[in-house]
Amino acid sequence: MFQSYAPAIGGAPARGLTGKEVIEAIRHSAGFLPEVQLAYEPEIRTLWVTIKPELKPVFTLQLLDSLGKVQQAIMDLWSAPEDYHSAPVRFLAFRGTGPFFTLGGDLDFYLDCLAKNDRAALQEYARLSIEGAVRNASGLNGLVVTLSTIHAKAIGGGIDAPRSCNIMIAEEQASFVYPEIKFNHFPITAVAILSRRMGARAAERMLLSAEEMSAEEFMAAGGLEAVVPTGTGEDWIRKYAADSLPMHAAKTALFSAFNRRAGDLREELEHLGQIWTDCMLRLHPSAISKLQRIAQTQDRMLARVYQRQGEPSTSGSGRH
Repeated sequence: MFQSYAPAIGGAPARGLTGKEVIEAIRHSAGFLPEVQLAYEPEIRTLWVTIKPELKPVFTLQLLDSLGKVQQAIMDLWSAPEDYHSAPVRFLAFRGTGPFFTLGGDLDFYLDCLAKNDRAALQEYARLSIEGAVRNASGLNGLVVTLSTIHAKAIGGGIDAPRSCNIMIAEEQASFVYPEIKFNHFPITAVAILSRRMGARAAERMLLSAEEMSAEEFMAAGGLEAVVPTGTGEDWIRKYAADSLPMHAAKTALFSAFNRRAGDLREELEHLGQIWTDCMLRLHPSAISKLQRIAQTQDRMLARVYQRQGEPSTSGSGRH
């Protein structure tokens, strides 16, 4: 089935590919992609990636892996200079679904790793987080404009992946908070990602205070490009993509230039990843117990939310 799409991948015109063909090409290149859904809008040459974790709205190892595979597939398929004008994906946009955008990092996974003293697994989680952020910030090495829209509450380290994009917006009901400091923890990529947007002092205040910010407050602090009415985040991105198509080359070049001017993000994040791994493995038993209680509280909270909405609960992984 994939063979019929091969001419579009080898440098021949790809602009006329249907949405189904673009998604099939990406899936063929990327392989199994759990916890994400792909959609393509040819008129604005935009690939939508909807994050859909299976157990909890957290950034699982599987989700991070899938996001990285989608990024890599786009680069593998259409990054050759001769493919620029025909490449079907000019904008890579991330969105969420459900009552929360994210509850942050995968506490159940962390607890499993700590119980086993599994440094390698924690390092892999950090590596995937770092790789995804670097690619988002660089626009897949200048190939696309990366965008994200936040429709609901975003908690902890799960904010960093969408904020690493070139453009991040939020609907007015969204909110943002980093509670990690309360349980002797910190998000892997937050210091570098937030500092680039808000400045180091504002980022430090947000991470150390653990105070929740409204979308308007987060934008005022430098964390967002726009706050939009409820239900209009995706339409804002569609309009941005449509308006930006004629100047796509200039915008990707400028984003790449500003990304480079901000310093070596990969080097900084790799240092943070090492610090984070060491910090996790040094947690006192009392801090680990607190993580366990927080994970269990997440389960109960999600069960109540889904029950009110009449939806089947996806929480309660049983891993902690």
